[in-house]
Amino acid sequence: MILASLLFAFLAAALHVFIFTMESVTWTKPATWKRFSIESQENAEITKSLAYNQGFYNLFLAVGALIGIGLVAVGADGSAQDVAGWTLIFASCGSMLLAALVLALSGRKYLRAAATQGATPLLAVVLGVLAVAL
Repeated sequence: MILASLLFAFLAAALHVFIFTMESVTWTKPATWKRFSIESQENAEITKSLAYNQGFYNLFLAVGALIGIGLVAVGADGSAQDVAGWTLIFASCGSMLLAALVLALSGRKYLRAAATQGATPLLAVVLGVLAVAL
């Protein structure tokens, strides 16, 4: 279960790096702003600084999860590195999961995006809790 949890944490981190790229790097490109239901280039320009900031939140969550994965991978079971790694994974993936819940509660049109955003961190957390508890 440890390996599966780490795999799902990695996939969650990779998705959040991709989201960071869209929000902070390519936000004003039509393919990106249309994906986020922005109605025009003008609105994309207006919301650019907000998206830029939000993208970095996603990047920082991904970095936390990736550092956690690395610490769990190199730390012996129950070591300080192992405990710190799981703490980072649970905090980062838990935050991703809660953000997906907020997105889902924002309206029916966001349910698919919320499920995409929340599935891998949910699996990482559930499998990680089971791995640590057993």
